Amino acid sequence: MTTPVKVAVTGAAGQIGYSLLFRIASGALLGPDTPVQLRLLEITPALKALEGVVMELDDCAFTTLDSVEIGDDAEHIFDGVNLALLVGARPRTKGMERGDLLEANGAIFTAQGKALNAVAADDVRIGVTGNPANTNALIAMSNAPDIPGERFSALTRLDHNRALSQLAAKTGSKVGDITKLTIWGNHSATQYPDVFHAEIGGRPAAEVVDDQPWIENDFIPTVAKRGAAIIEARGASSAASAASATIDAARDWLHG
Repeated sequence: MTTPVKVAVTGAAGQIGYSLLFRIASGALLGPDTPVQLRLLEITPALKALEGVVMELDDCAFTTLDSVEIGDDAEHIFDGVNLALLVGARPRTKGMERGDLLEANGAIFTAQGKALNAVAADDVRIGVTGNPANTNALIAMSNAPDIPGERFSALTRLDHNRALSQLAAKTGSKVGDITKLTIWGNHSATQYPDVFHAEIGGRPAAEVVDDQPWIENDFIPTVAKRGAAIIEARGASSAASAASATIDAARDWLHG
């Protein structure tokens, strides 16, 4: 096996974190021959729950899991990490204005950006899943002046995967047959999933779809509002699919 890779995950006891950690530990991110050292950051009240998650990780006996360390101090957890997945963020609660949410997350990602700048490995890459992802990534990046800006990425892969799935279902294609699909904009209801530069089996996707009203009235709003539809259906926000997209994005970023 190769040298272990240190992977930090914030909000590790949350729903997305719970879906994410076991896949990282099993080798889904770095492959079967690369050991991983998990560094898990949580707020102090959630550390007890995180201990339970670590028990489950132990019980899986993953051959690729080298070690697990948990804590509530960002500088300690981020020390020497090669990859930081910033999943934890303050959720918007009832009665909370958007400005309040930005202020709360601003404090979180300011502190995490400073900690990464101070102690992360020279080759660190930072993927931000916690919403508002683009804003949170910018805040972290702005507080880590010694880390090149291209080392920061905000998650759009979930929207991309949702668009792939909808397009494949509409055209009777395999997801793997679809290429060059792009999501423009933020992870929000104003995003634009772009069919017109995509290809299906080498053919222009819009030509294969051949249904402009569907693109405008079904495809784009379905992708943009999928998160709300999932909340309506299951009573909770996307977790497993967000974790899977986080893995996809990080894996492709690291390995191409």
